[in-house]
Amino acid sequence: MERASFLVEKTGERIDCLLNPASVVVRRQAGVHHRRSSTGPLSAMALKDDPLLYTGGGTTEMLLDLLFDTSLVGPENVTEDVRSLTGPLARLAEGSNADDGSGQAPLVRFVWGKAWNVLGVVTALAERLEYFNPEGAPQRSWLRMRLQRVSSPLLQMVENWVEDVVVSELPVAEDVAIEDLRFFEMTGSGEDGGDEGGGQTTERLDEVAYRMYGNPTWWRRIANFNDIDDPWDVAPGRLLAVPPESATGGEA
Repeated sequence: MERASFLVEKTGERIDCLLNPASVVVRRQAGVHHRRSSTGPLSAMALKDDPLLYTGGGTTEMLLDLLFDTSLVGPENVTEDVRSLTGPLARLAEGSNADDGSGQAPLVRFVWGKAWNVLGVVTALAERLEYFNPEGAPQRSWLRMRLQRVSSPLLQMVENWVEDVVVSELPVAEDVAIEDLRFFEMTGSGEDGGDEGGGQTTERLDEVAYRMYGNPTWWRRIANFNDIDDPWDVAPGRLLAVPPESATGGEA
C-alpha cells in the first residue's frame, strides 16, 4: 500500500505519514453569503428565506486523523520522543518568512497514491500525546490536521479566464478624464501594512474588480491603469484609480 505524504511546495521537502490516515473528512462551504446593506442584513417580513449573494469561490477543507508511535518505527529511525516524528507536520501550521520578510503560510501538497493530490495550507493542528516514559517524553501521538485547499496563483487563474483580452484595448491614464475616475483604497491586515509593495493585503485585484465592475476578470484594467506589474504585490492603503467601464484604447 502506498504511503500518504506531504510535499512542501517551496522546499520540495517530503514528509511521510508513519501510518496512512485513519479517516479523511472533506468539508465544502460554497461562496454564498447573506445580502447586506450599510445597516445590516437585507430581509423582509414577507420573505420565507433571507436573500443570498452568490459570490463564487468558497472553501474546501480536509480533516485528517494520523497516528504516530515510536514503537512502530524501524531500528534506523528509533526515537525516544514521538514529537520528533510529528514535528515537521506541526511546523506547517507555524508559517514562515518570505524573501521579502513578510510571513506566509507554507503551501503543502497532500499526496496519497493516485487518489489524492491536494494543494493547501495547514490552518489548524491538534496533537494528543500518550504513553510518557520516565523522562516525560511522549511515545504516541494522535494528530488531527485541518488542511484548506488553495487554488492556483491569481495571475495564472485569471489569465485562463481572459485569454481573449487584447492588451492594447486596456485603458491608460492619458485617455481618461479625472472626473470619470472612481477610487478604491486597498485594505490591509493591520500589523503588516507599510511601504508600497511590502505589506500583506486582504483584497486581491480580482476582488476589487468584482466590487467595482461586477466582473472579476477585469482586474487587468485596474492593474494596467495603475502600472501594477504584480497583482499579488499591492500594499495596504494604496489608493487605486478605477477607470470607467467605457474606457478603452492606448497601449499597455
